[in-house]
Amino acid sequence: MHSIQLVIDYWVLLVPLLLHGLGILFIFDVLMHGRTSQGTIAWVMALFFFPYLAVFLYMMFGARRIEDYTAAHQHGTTDIHQLGKQLRQDKKLRELMVRETPQIDVLSDIYQLPVMKGNRCTILVNGPATFESILQGIAEARHYILIQFFIVHADGIGNRLKDALIERARAGVRVYFLYDRVGSVRLARAYTNALRAAGVHIGVFRVGRGWLNRFRINFRNHRKIVVVDGEKSWVGGHNVGDMYLGKSRRFSGWRDTHVKMAGPVTLGVQLSFVEDWHWACGRLPEVSWEPPPTFGSEPVLCIPTGPGDMVESCSLMMVQAINAATRRCWMISPYFVPDVAVIKALQLAAMRGVDVRILIPANPDKRVVWWAAHSYLFEVAVAGVRMYTYREGFLHQKVFLVDDCLAGIGTANLDNRSLRINFEITMTFTDADFIRRVEAMCLDDFALSDPLTTDDVYRRSLAFRLAIRSARLFSPIL
Repeated sequence: MHSIQLVIDYWVLLVPLLLHGLGILFIFDVLMHGRTSQGTIAWVMALFFFPYLAVFLYMMFGARRIEDYTAAHQHGTTDIHQLGKQLRQDKKLRELMVRETPQIDVLSDIYQLPVMKGNRCTILVNGPATFESILQGIAEARHYILIQFFIVHADGIGNRLKDALIERARAGVRVYFLYDRVGSVRLARAYTNALRAAGVHIGVFRVGRGWLNRFRINFRNHRKIVVVDGEKSWVGGHNVGDMYLGKSRRFSGWRDTHVKMAGPVTLGVQLSFVEDWHWACGRLPEVSWEPPPTFGSEPVLCIPTGPGDMVESCSLMMVQAINAATRRCWMISPYFVPDVAVIKALQLAAMRGVDVRILIPANPDKRVVWWAAHSYLFEVAVAGVRMYTYREGFLHQKVFLVDDCLAGIGTANLDNRSLRINFEITMTFTDADFIRRVEAMCLDDFALSDPLTTDDVYRRSLAFRLAIRSARLFSPIL
């Protein structure tokens, strides 16, 4: 008994010392890499005075950038770094690169990817249209398929996708399947084992390099990408699951948007996938970089963003889109937890007479994020920004429309997680006919929505108003 007591006493002394030591170590990390003074002060105070909780929170949520990913992405001599550089310098591809409007050209310059002409783009409204298009594209694959999703469920549509990939793999098509470890944490091993047994290459995106990163769940690969033969690609808001087909028991419907692109811009989407695959698996997939045929005339820019970028690229994209607006700026997102730069851009746009509208769900899937969104209403409404709530089921699409010159469809939400922490991808368009189709889709959505005003919040209970202010405190990680 005496020896057991000594062991207990030893650990009672050692654990607090260890946590305090880690707290001091993490304080140095915060001081060296903190993004804002407010965030740095908050972490320093928490780690110093409350290390028993703050140490574990910092291990999961503290960092805002993956340093070694950044080095490989921007400065390295790795295969993937050279591949991206060679692609941008390809003579055949340069003939397909165009300079468009200032609104999109500055985005092209920031992300070092060209606007590619010669595409045919199709808006896919809601799950049935999206997955039927994707499954048809997979069935037509002759050489390879690249497929990447944040969340994959082994349900009806998930199994249809699995069976389609297995059929193509057995037919000799190279299939690369990449999913996020956190988003698809519930994906059964039997699902991936069946794919692997059929010859499908499986990749799991995780941030597990180095002992500290092993515990971090902050960085998530939120991209949803399908590429077939380097010619056709699909990007948008849908994950894989029956709920995305509108079969959720919780919601009466599921409103989401994807876009199919046939043409040269697919190589930009492919490059985004290949970078993620290289990070996850340490090797390059066997794909073609030959310029695909032109299927139409639409110019498109692919914008992959993430914490591996040297600047906060997703936030820059949103701010540039808002600043470019002279007549209207419509932004649709399931989550509205913006950073300061986006808030100021929205306020300024409304003050200069732009029709600024924000559309969020009336029925949330994440209550805390929904509460936080209401807290921002007071800041934007005072400048003339109008907010709406979509009442027909759950709204999950990520779309923006600026004047008659720029539209975006992709995976990035209007929240801090997408703006700074997640890996995202957004497709931007300038074709006049495509813009009109996006406008018509947005008008249909606004017709099924209700205005949200500050009076609506003031009429709610004190408990609700306290909840939205409390939820605001967690906005940096929402």
